[in-house]
Amino acid sequence: MLSELDEVVKVIFRKYKPALSYIGVDFGREDVQQALLEGYDGIEGAFQAVIEYWYLLQRQQRLLEYPSACLITAITEQWQPLNWQEEYLDNPKFKTACELWWEKAAQVWGEQARNQLVADVTERDDGYEYILFRCGKTLPLTTAQVWGWERVLEFSGQ
Repeated sequence: MLSELDEVVKVIFRKYKPALSYIGVDFGREDVQQALLEGYDGIEGAFQAVIEYWYLLQRQQRLLEYPSACLITAITEQWQPLNWQEEYLDNPKFKTACELWWEKAAQVWGEQARNQLVADVTERDDGYEYILFRCGKTLPLTTAQVWGWERVLEFSGQ
């Protein structure tokens, strides 16, 4: 699905996807994908408005029911945020699995060792998450999570 998006929309999508996923938007749904493909005008405002709305509901101790439907409505009706704050995206709950693994690797191996071993932990357009080691090897993130830290360290060549 991501490969079908305009390059500008891809950049915007990647920025907000972790937050929207945490909120409960299911990007695997066909109707969500269709809305993304058809509604690229004002899409960043729609993403921000949904996240802002989620924060409002959190402060009121209420849940955002039907988050995927909410996003579809926001895109089709071109919602705009009322008081967007870039800090909203700094919520630790909005971190991707790649970011969490990268941070945990620094805790387990030490930041210097991690930086010597790992070039990047990233996600392709098709959703495939993987670790790129400086030696050139790659490892699916799901495999690394199953293997554990010692086996991943051995795999990396250390």
